[in-house]
Amino acid sequence: METATYPFQQTDLPLNERVQDLLSRLTLDEKVSLMPQYQAAIERLGVGAYKHGTEGAHGISWLGKATSFPQPSGLACTWNPELMKQIGSAIGDEARAFYKKNPTVNGLTLWAPTVDMERDPRWGRTEEAYGEDPELTGRLSTSLVQGIQGDHPVYLKAVATLKHFLGNNNEINRGVDSSSIDPRNMREYYLEAFKPAFKEGGAQSMMTAYNSVNGVPVILHPAVMDVVKGEWEMDGFIVSDAGDLFGIVKDHKYYESFAQSMAESIKNGIDSVTEETAETIKVIHEALDEGLLAEADLDRALFNTFRVRFRLGEFDPEEGNPYASIDDSVILCTEHSELSLEAAKQSIVLLKNEKAALPLNPQELSKVAVIGPLGDEAFRDWYSGTLAYGVTPLQGVTKKLAGKQVTFESGDDRIILTSAASGQAVGMTGEDGRLAVLHDVPERGELFRHTAWGWTAHTLEATSRGQYVTLNDEGTLTASADEIYGWYVKESMNLVPEKDGTVSLRTWNDKPVSVSEDGTLRAGEPEDDAKAHTFRKNIVVNGVEAAVEAAKAAEVAVVFVGNHPLLNGKEEIDRPDIVLPEEQENLVKAVYAANPNTVVVIVGSYPITSTWIDEHIPAVLYTSHSGQELGNAVAEVLFGGYSPSGKLNMTWYRLVDQLPPLMDYDIIKGKRTYMYFDGEPLYPFGHGLSYAQVAYKKLSLAAEELQQDDTISLSVELENSGSVEGDEVVQLYVQSLSTRIKRPIKQLKGFEKIRLGAGESQTVTFSLPVAELAFWDVTREQYCVEDGEYNILVGRSSGDIQLSAKIRVHGDTVPARNLYTATKAENYDDYEGVYLDECKAGGASVHPVQDGAWIAFNNVQFADGAAAFEALVSSVSGGSIEVRTGSPTGKLAATLEVPAGGGLQEWQQLSAIAGVDAGTTDVFLLFAGEVLLSRFQFTL
Repeated sequence: METATYPFQQTDLPLNERVQDLLSRLTLDEKVSLMPQYQAAIERLGVGAYKHGTEGAHGISWLGKATSFPQPSGLACTWNPELMKQIGSAIGDEARAFYKKNPTVNGLTLWAPTVDMERDPRWGRTEEAYGEDPELTGRLSTSLVQGIQGDHPVYLKAVATLKHFLGNNNEINRGVDSSSIDPRNMREYYLEAFKPAFKEGGAQSMMTAYNSVNGVPVILHPAVMDVVKGEWEMDGFIVSDAGDLFGIVKDHKYYESFAQSMAESIKNGIDSVTEETAETIKVIHEALDEGLLAEADLDRALFNTFRVRFRLGEFDPEEGNPYASIDDSVILCTEHSELSLEAAKQSIVLLKNEKAALPLNPQELSKVAVIGPLGDEAFRDWYSGTLAYGVTPLQGVTKKLAGKQVTFESGDDRIILTSAASGQAVGMTGEDGRLAVLHDVPERGELFRHTAWGWTAHTLEATSRGQYVTLNDEGTLTASADEIYGWYVKESMNLVPEKDGTVSLRTWNDKPVSVSEDGTLRAGEPEDDAKAHTFRKNIVVNGVEAAVEAAKAAEVAVVFVGNHPLLNGKEEIDRPDIVLPEEQENLVKAVYAANPNTVVVIVGSYPITSTWIDEHIPAVLYTSHSGQELGNAVAEVLFGGYSPSGKLNMTWYRLVDQLPPLMDYDIIKGKRTYMYFDGEPLYPFGHGLSYAQVAYKKLSLAAEELQQDDTISLSVELENSGSVEGDEVVQLYVQSLSTRIKRPIKQLKGFEKIRLGAGESQTVTFSLPVAELAFWDVTREQYCVEDGEYNILVGRSSGDIQLSAKIRVHGDTVPARNLYTATKAENYDDYEGVYLDECKAGGASVHPVQDGAWIAFNNVQFADGAAAFEALVSSVSGGSIEVRTGSPTGKLAATLEVPAGGGLQEWQQLSAIAGVDAGTTDVFLLFAGEVLLSRFQFTL
């Protein structure tokens, strides 16, 4: 950089002073041009153009070939914060190298990690986040943030953007849906996952989610300012998700004008707008002209974004910035490849290992069969970027068994499609691979590998050219796709069985396939079902039969099943179920019947359950899609080169019936996650076996009686009594034994991953502040550590507790409720048939969905009884609220009649005569009609 011309270029000045000086030199038009994601260059001041938002969930994406790490769902199974920090550092290094190549486009503000709580495994983006527990998610995401941003006291290596704040765990209708989250769920679960990355990790950026929470689009939700920038003192910037700011108008219908949505979003903390640049600039000017937005609002936002740009070293001489010299030699360097392999190995979970079926001994094997549709694939997901290479399981096993015989069968049928009408076979015309009905001799038709991925997802690969059938822009089917990939996965086909034994074809967007006059296979409109052509599926090679023959001829069969990362569950698509597709389970059954020495490896973006496999198959492994080193990592674990140490980051339920509806965000009442689920899971949260034989010997507490400001100090002795070195994740849970409310069955509060050599013993210590035992007390709207006894639990998983001890805490006693003061309806103790909505007068409201719906307030003390009931309510058609004591059918104490009037967001204060006796009781408010209740109180 040239000699400093302006104060903002002087490195000896305080950071905030430099930022303020730069802002003072910008014109209003220049400030507006700096609000979009693509920030304009201000050449007269030497400010270059800059782009916010480089994808980096598990490696730099879409900028060229870069190191690929396992999916975040897999990284979470490592339970290794230090490893996560190393991965974050590697991602930050490669981001720096790409930035050096093209600083205008390859920005250093990375859109990662995804911190959303995964309370439901059906969420289409489960692969992107860290699981169902806020302690695990918080620690791992914090470590990734620290690695990405570096540890220099002045400069940032890159910037981590936490996403998607808040309550975002469904894809279908994500842009219009509202998540109903009450204060306890919010404080104890959803917010708890995000807090550490800000408070401990110093995360410099955050992205808001598409959804609403309690009727308010998150981009406008008070928690953005009150909690993130207020309580947590986040000193970076907040960015809107792509298209979300205008979605307030187009999708949520929350405001009528884009100018209003722009103004209110910026005033609520959005500092960078991810919308089309020219349109963003136009709308900001409209908001300024209409007086909805002031220049001072832009100053606040730009102060936040530029403060971060300054810390990245953009306005300083390079020689003072330790990260400025990082060049493209770090991209795909050997150290990063080795780190990717280590992460892939540590992420593998040994779900079952009956009679020590694993590891396999390569010296004793001469012939192994690798089987299954995932057996010779190393898929990338949407945010994987471009893989430099991808080692498939078959390649990894073959390398491990050099000189031995390794056979492969995918289990997929090889088929020829013939027209049911003419008998002609489908083939290809021209270099573009266009499909047409054209061969009179069926055997001359194209041989397709047909993979059934479950439900309605199928793919057809033309074996003559190794390319997938896809739908091109002209609406014709061509065998021209090198992989199954894209925002719209046009390689996905549905082969629909017809009554006469034929099949009809439907495209990825459910259009029926017909045959044109020239024989071309073409997609029609959805209403053109009558024109749909039917085909005969002529099986040339029966995939299951071929797999069975391979299994019979081998000493061991290893079957790779799972999902394709872009089919049946991805961004904008939630999963239809949690089970292994029927076609794949049938393949496993057939192989096992042919050879009982069968191992199953589940390669999945999320939990994929099969009770049959668990009951019958001796050994089962799970791995996420692990990027470039998948095959090598799996082979290391299969053949004993590495003792598996992965632990599940989510509960694996047996059936989808064990889950409440997808849109139920109440984990407490819905009995979600290991914390509240009281059924029998397939595999519990934290589960994962090892080849090492680690015994938990002794749990010691420094003190068994503590005060609220004390720290629980404990130690655990472990011993590896076996002959194999291995890693062990020691998990610390707590359980409240005396409480006025429903608390978790157990809750993770700490974990340590340690390595134990054969025959080695080790002592692991934990320090847990007593304050960590707190819950959110809705009666006083504060955290509370209850007086009473607690269990300290240590074990291998949430379902395998090895040691326990009790402590006595001298804490708070929650007082009886006082409903003489204004009480928020959302602060109920229990409810039935309601959800939380907005109250335009401020805060949230309770919105009933049926007559007889109720909310309850327990342990209410009426010292002098009550003579009146007052409430802030809203209703379009009218209704009533009944006040009953003791139970929903208890004594009727008051009836508040709510007249029809206005819209649901026109609020009125009403009162009714009440008759409540003096004493302590439970209060139930019962709804009739669509009456929204925001606040209420009783008076004498």
